[in-house]
Amino acid sequence: MTAPAGLTAALPQYAIGQKIGSGGMGVVYEGVHRSLGRHVAIKQLPSDVVGDVEVNARFDREARVLASLDHPHIVPVYDYVQTGHDNLLVMEKLDGGTVYDRFRGPGLTGEQTCAIALAMLGGLHAAHAAGVLHLDIKPKNLLFTSAGLLKVADFGIAQVVSEGATLMTHAGEVLGTPAYIAPEQAMGNALTPAADIYSAGTVLYELLCGELPYDRTRGAVSMMRQRIFNDPRPLPRVPDPLSTVVMRSLARDPQHRYRDAEAFAIDLSAAATAVFGQGWLERSAVPVHLAPRVSGAISQQLTRQPDLPTVVTPPIRATAQDSTRTLDPGDFRGKQLRPARELIQQPTGPSPLWPALAAAVALVAMVVVPFLAPKAQDHPSSPITIQGKALSGPVEVDLTKEFTVEGTIERPGTVKFDLNAAGIPFGSSIMQNVRPAADRTFRAEITPDPLMRWLAGGAATGSITVGDQPPVEFTLASSVHPMATAMGTGSLLLALFAVAYVESLMRALRRGYRRPAAPVAALLLGALFGGALWLFTCALSSREPAAGYGVGAAIAGGLAAAGFVLATAWAARRRVLAA
Repeated sequence: MTAPAGLTAALPQYAIGQKIGSGGMGVVYEGVHRSLGRHVAIKQLPSDVVGDVEVNARFDREARVLASLDHPHIVPVYDYVQTGHDNLLVMEKLDGGTVYDRFRGPGLTGEQTCAIALAMLGGLHAAHAAGVLHLDIKPKNLLFTSAGLLKVADFGIAQVVSEGATLMTHAGEVLGTPAYIAPEQAMGNALTPAADIYSAGTVLYELLCGELPYDRTRGAVSMMRQRIFNDPRPLPRVPDPLSTVVMRSLARDPQHRYRDAEAFAIDLSAAATAVFGQGWLERSAVPVHLAPRVSGAISQQLTRQPDLPTVVTPPIRATAQDSTRTLDPGDFRGKQLRPARELIQQPTGPSPLWPALAAAVALVAMVVVPFLAPKAQDHPSSPITIQGKALSGPVEVDLTKEFTVEGTIERPGTVKFDLNAAGIPFGSSIMQNVRPAADRTFRAEITPDPLMRWLAGGAATGSITVGDQPPVEFTLASSVHPMATAMGTGSLLLALFAVAYVESLMRALRRGYRRPAAPVAALLLGALFGGALWLFTCALSSREPAAGYGVGAAIAGGLAAAGFVLATAWAARRRVLAA
C-alpha cells in the first residue's frame, strides 16, 4: 500500500514507503530522510479527528513536549507537522519487533520480563517528569531496536486523540486497547502517572504468568467494568516478593499504587533480585539503562542476601489468541463515539442516605437504651440480711472481704453466694455449713470468689441460697471502682475493638475494595459494640444489668453498624461513577 498523496506533500524531505502498522491511535508508514538517509516511522493521526480544533491544539502542545523527550528507553520524535488534512509525527523506526511479538513467539523468561519492565518504567518516569502521560501502554507499544534495546512508543497519542477518555461505540467497540487501561481512565476521571503505572503493572502481570488479571472472555465492556468494581486476581505461579510488587501496581485506587514509576522500578528490581538471584539482569540479555536508585536497590538486596540462589525460569508465552486487540480508526467511521463510562456505569441503586439515617436512629437508640433501665431490678423481699442490711434495695458489698449473711433455716444446711450480670455468672462462694439456733436463725461468714472483685463493677445481681430454699436474689452494689473491673474497662476495650473493626471495613469500602460480606460482619460487630457499651454504661451508672435491655442495645448496635457500612458501600460506588 503506497502512502497517500497528502502525506507525501506534507513531508517532501522524506521518501514515504509502505504502511507498516495501524491501531486505535493512528496509521504508521515507513520513510527515509532524503538527505540524512535516516529511516523513520511516520505516525498519522486518525483522519476523523483532524478537523477538531481542540484535537489540533492538543496535538501541537503534546508534540512539542514529545519532541523534547530524550531518554534511551523512549522512541525519539524527530519532527511533527500539521496541515489542513493531517497531523503527523516523525519518529525513529525500530526494526527489532515488539514485546508482543516475542511474547507470542518464543516467549519471555521471568528475568527477561522484569528487565523489559525496568526499561519500560525508566521511559515512563522520564516522560512523567516532563508532564507527558502515555495512556496506551501495552506489549505492542514496547519496541526493540535491532540491538535489542527496548523503547516505549506512542507517548501522548491517546491524550491527543481523546484527551485521556476511553471512547467506544454504542455496541461496546472500544477505540484503543481495553485490556490494560486503568479504572480511572475507563471512567474518564482525572488522570495522573498512576494510570500508566497501572497499565505497566498489567503488562508485567501478563508477561509473568501468560494471563490478564481479569477475565478477558466476555468483551471489552465487561473487562473494563471488572477493573472498576472488582479486585484483580492474585498473580499465579509467581514467588511472593515479585507478586507483591505487581499487585500493588494494580490497586484500583490510584493513591494505593506506587507514587511514581521509579518507585515501582526500585521495588521491582529488588524483588527480581530476591527471586532470580545474582546476575539475573545480565542473564536476561535485555540491555537496560538503570537510574542510580534502581541499580542501588539491586546492590542493597544482594548485600542483605549475599547467598541468593540463581534461578533460571522457563519462557512464558501468551495463552490467548490476541489479548491486545485494537480496532483501527477506520472501523469506527460513521459510528458515533461516546465516553466509555456511559456504557460501563452500573445502576447506582438506592441512595446511601436511607441506610445512613436508619443507622443514625439505631445508634441513638443504642445509647439511650441503657439509661432506660432502672437502677435496680424488682426482687422479692426476703428476711435474709447482709451485713445487717435488708435486701429490699441495693446492698453495698466489699467483694474483697468476708461478709455476714443472716436469716432463718429449719434444719442444718448450707449457705452459698452467687453473682451474675444479666445471667452471666461471675462466680460462686464456697458453701458454708450452718445450724439453726433455737429461734431457727443462722449466721454465716461468706468468702466471695476472688474473681468477683475483678469482674463486677457498679451493680450486679447477687443470689443467696440457704439449704433447699429457693435462691434469694438482690441488687449488689460493688465497692470496687468500675474501671478496675471487667464490666468497666473490659467492656470498654471490647466496644473499642468492635468500633475499630467496623471502621476498618468502612475504610476498605471507601478505598474501593469489594467486601460483599461486610454488612453481615458489621451486624455482628455492631451487636458486640452495643452489648459492650450497655455493660459499660451499667457499670459506670451503677445500674443492675438486665438481659432485656442488653439484647435491645445489641440489636440497635448491630443495625447501626450494618447501616453505616451499607451506606459507605453505596456511597463509594456512587463516588466512583460520579468522579
